Amino acid sequence: MQTLEELYPETPIPLRHSDAFTLLVAVVLSAQCTDKRVNEVTPALFALADTPGKMAQLPRERVEDIIRPCGLSPRKSAAIVNLSKTIVEKHGGSVPASFEELEALDGVGHKTASVVMSQAFGVPAFPVDTHIHRLAARWKLASGKNVVDTETSLKKLFPRECWNKLHLQIIFYGREHCTARGCDGHSCRICRTLNGDKKSAKGSGKR
Repeated sequence: MQTLEELYPETPIPLRHSDAFTLLVAVVLSAQCTDKRVNEVTPALFALADTPGKMAQLPRERVEDIIRPCGLSPRKSAAIVNLSKTIVEKHGGSVPASFEELEALDGVGHKTASVVMSQAFGVPAFPVDTHIHRLAARWKLASGKNVVDTETSLKKLFPRECWNKLHLQIIFYGREHCTARGCDGHSCRICRTLNGDKKSAKGSGKR
């Protein structure tokens, strides 16, 4: 935590958005897609519809055409239009601020709900993406068995008040310093601290 705080004292949200709804849509689009690509696509989408009411009125095919560069566009476009309709019909046009209600929306799983709860509503959560899942296992903070176990382990290890910032710090570190192929478990600063340098750790077993 000290290392990450030193490297990333500020944690801007990677997905560009203006409110809870635009964040929700951006997170849905980010599945199996880079944040950079999502940020390239969303301005055109939000220029047409930046509220649940407007999005619910867009033809799904129009949404699909705009978001095609993000991949999985048929599924994502259907989810975005459907969740917008549900927000209008069941929640008065406002994104619900509970895990249960968010996860009931089309295309919204626990990770997406966690991002929205933490970043839009300030509720402590620990969204686990591929970077966090990989690094938690590499740093021996979790078993690596599955994302549920990783989330549970990290929540037990770290203070609740740190979760929202820490999960972003780990993501930033994973992208910049401890990539899947760029670090062998001993190359980056944190891995060296935990596992020793590469020479002394050679042959020491799996990371």
